[in-house]
Amino acid sequence: MSDSITDSKTINKKESWGDTLKLFLNPSVLTMLFLGFSAGIPILLIFSSLGLWLREAGVERSAVTFFSWAALGYSFKFVWAPLVDKLPLPILTRLLGRRRSWILLSQFAIILAILWMSQTDPSNDESLTLMAIAAVLLGFSSATQDVVIDAYRIESAETDLQALMSSTYIAGYRIGMLVAGAGALYLASFFGSEKGAYNYHAWEYSYMIMAGVMLVGVITTLLIPEPAQSKDKSTQYSADDYLRFLFLFIAIVTAFILTFYFSSDISKELKSSLKVTLDNKHLANFIVALIRLITAIAFAGLVAFVLVKARLVNKAMVKETYVAPVQDFFLRYGYSLAFLLLALIGLYRIADIVLGVISNVFYQDLGFSKPEIASVVKTFGLLMTIVGGFLGGLLSVRFGVMRILFLGALLSALTNLLFMALAGAGYNMLMLYLVISADNLSAGLASAAFIAFLSSLTNISFTAVQFAIFSSLMTLLPKILGGYSGSMVDEVGYPNFFLITAIMGIPVLVLIFIAGKKLELKQNSEA
Repeated sequence: MSDSITDSKTINKKESWGDTLKLFLNPSVLTMLFLGFSAGIPILLIFSSLGLWLREAGVERSAVTFFSWAALGYSFKFVWAPLVDKLPLPILTRLLGRRRSWILLSQFAIILAILWMSQTDPSNDESLTLMAIAAVLLGFSSATQDVVIDAYRIESAETDLQALMSSTYIAGYRIGMLVAGAGALYLASFFGSEKGAYNYHAWEYSYMIMAGVMLVGVITTLLIPEPAQSKDKSTQYSADDYLRFLFLFIAIVTAFILTFYFSSDISKELKSSLKVTLDNKHLANFIVALIRLITAIAFAGLVAFVLVKARLVNKAMVKETYVAPVQDFFLRYGYSLAFLLLALIGLYRIADIVLGVISNVFYQDLGFSKPEIASVVKTFGLLMTIVGGFLGGLLSVRFGVMRILFLGALLSALTNLLFMALAGAGYNMLMLYLVISADNLSAGLASAAFIAFLSSLTNISFTAVQFAIFSSLMTLLPKILGGYSGSMVDEVGYPNFFLITAIMGIPVLVLIFIAGKKLELKQNSEA
């Protein structure tokens, strides 16, 4: 799996377009459609749908975009991915297997979090905190589900199916997003909540229905087989080792949270000083938040180091689960190429994620209603994304992942410029259709190629951990910046904000070009 970036060229020589299309009927490929649906439900219940709910409840725009940080669990899932990879679940692992048991547990946690959100009215300041906690739980549970589904996908089929499995996964994911996005908006409107006429119960019923929709994922998990490669990995540690490993994870998370808690007062003073020094409130807030994040990660790492040194945790187990996957990646690619690939992974989706956090608020500010947003942005946009995803999968198989990766990044940056035109046009349905068509088509194409690219970098011996690291890095910086998108718009306005997001895509194109050349040289030298 690790040296498969150009495997699609082999397929190009062996198979016709018809043969390639028939691969979409493979059971492993079809399975990813339903698992993708399950993965797509939670994310918009944290982002855009929740954003519109909060706005209707009277929450400030800057606070609404801060809620996107509740999904930072997606960016830190590499921390608990080893736990998910190694820790067997009582009874469930024996009945369902290592992968399916964790998928099922995460799905039930997702349902619980959505139901919690449904029972919370954010118009009350005290309830807003409870809503934030529930959103964090949803982000954590959803990220856990993603970790296991990614591992399941990579272990379920050979390299030549990964691009097509990525396509069906994206199709299912986008259908799930449609249900949680457009579906939730339609339901909220149907039950009687509108901008200027907020109705908590309308959103309550909508989110309860979304929790019920997650049963599609539960049923899929119960019906699909456990991957053969997952079955082959036998349990080699004692119950005491696993409990100690769980303790290590809890200690790391606790250290991370306590660092944020106790640095609150210091950060306020630092923010005040930097605001005066920099004469820029938003930049000062970003710098302080970044410092707190780095400090929390460093302190959590120190706690882990002390616990391992004190032999409170099985050192060999920690090395195998946390250290070995990282060592393997750097050994396979070398430090220069490895850091280049990590930079590419961390920046590839920066343009569309930063813009996407505030997109629904933008549409609403232009005067588009929830039903219009649901019809054009969610429903029609879904169709274009699915088309783009299938196109990205097919083109990756025919012409190679790196070429389509470059094309997807170029189109994603260019389509952000179209949002500037939409901002200038204002309420214009034709322009909205044009922008959504281009944006979602390019996003689907880029995502299919990118997932196949990440899968190709993953060593099958460290599936869950390595892919979790890659996908966490993929969203970390974009989501941190996305949390400030509301503040950025307040500062520079929508047109300049969209221009900035487009410019963010330029370094990505350079990185893809350089990485492609270096990977080709590496593979030629090993041939």
